Amino acid sequence: MDEEYDVIVLGTGLKECILSGLLSVDGLKVLHMDKNDYYGGDSTSLNLNQLWKHFKGDDKPPESLGASREFNVDMVPKFMMANGALVRVLIHTDVTKYLNFKVVDGSFVYNKGKVYKVPATDVEALKSPLMGLFEKRRARKFFIYVQDFEKDDPKSHEGLDLHKVIARELISKYGLEDDTIDFIGHALALHIDDKYLDEPAMDFVKKIKLYSESLARFSGGSPYIYPMYGLGELPQAFARLSAVYGGTYMLNKPDCKVEFDDGGKAIGVSSEGETAKCKKVVCDPSYLPDKVKKVGKVARAVCFMSHPIPETNDSHSAQVILPQKQLGRQSDMYLFCCSYAHNVAPKGKYIALVTTEAETDKPEEELKPGIDLLGPVDEIFFDTYDRYVPTNNHEEDNCFISTSYDATTHFESTVMDVLEIYSKITGKVLDLSVDLSAASVATEQ
Repeated sequence: MDEEYDVIVLGTGLKECILSGLLSVDGLKVLHMDKNDYYGGDSTSLNLNQLWKHFKGDDKPPESLGASREFNVDMVPKFMMANGALVRVLIHTDVTKYLNFKVVDGSFVYNKGKVYKVPATDVEALKSPLMGLFEKRRARKFFIYVQDFEKDDPKSHEGLDLHKVIARELISKYGLEDDTIDFIGHALALHIDDKYLDEPAMDFVKKIKLYSESLARFSGGSPYIYPMYGLGELPQAFARLSAVYGGTYMLNKPDCKVEFDDGGKAIGVSSEGETAKCKKVVCDPSYLPDKVKKVGKVARAVCFMSHPIPETNDSHSAQVILPQKQLGRQSDMYLFCCSYAHNVAPKGKYIALVTTEAETDKPEEELKPGIDLLGPVDEIFFDTYDRYVPTNNHEEDNCFISTSYDATTHFESTVMDVLEIYSKITGKVLDLSVDLSAASVATEQ
């Protein structure tokens, strides 16, 4: 271990693994360590026995659920947009050769107490029971504008400069109702609050285009894909990648301590009496608790079921977004469901997670609107975890700390954090123009 590295990465969470892979591919010498004896950190994947130990101590899971090893329960489950930034990063690093993906069956939105398929095109808008007749026509016009919009073709802009026009003004041009704005903003553009309405509309339009292009890509029921066996495959795939490029992985290294010089710059990491020198440290918030601050917490329910979520066309995998306004809350609620179809549970079993940014100290009550949509539940666990953001200046201490995972059930915000850290470390922007066909999906049902 007594060597010098360009970067030492602490923690094998998704963000840390992606960064370690990107930096290895760039030719940097990377040492990757974790204080735990398993991959994944907070974003780990647990089998049934591990999950029971996590929530219930020494209790044993009921045999009716099936074999422990057949479960891969992702503690921070997130779907990937088929054409999104994460898939591009996976292709850029060639990690896709270690992974098998499958399209997620459905993408839904909650509106006035019911669950609806998210309409993403002009054709779907006309069929959607989410809207009345006149609203369907208005929404159709809006979708056609977005579909035809090309950044480099001023003719398609209809006289609007989307770098200046805010999203609220663009939407008002089409006269859309509040409920329609709700599902477009939160279930299509995947904004986590309503701040986007007062920001330039370019980003908003790009996000809707990403959704509809991802949806068209595999002609499945949703724009999302998910790895077979769950997200636990990702850290391990990146570990294999890193090894190909000469990176080193070390699990089960207790008391990893970042060492600083007199000027406060990170110069290495020590564990069990040995020190590895480095120029930069990348880590999750748990490794440098005095350089982060708590900004909120996520409430989470992990549920086991023997059926799909009702009203989702029997989807074996699905996302349901409950926009904040529909619930009278400050933040959206998310439902994630996956099953034996993605090899994350035994045949006939479904895993659902309900998550939201906590606004109270009572997750059981707070998550009720989401849990009520699930129908009968075999087992349910509740917990909360704190969200941290870095407070340090990386130019002063050479420490690059990721933010904690948010409540969203898709990867868009997570990847942005990774790409920002990558740019801070390397001084360059990652080129994500890749051949998307390199990520294929399994088609068998």
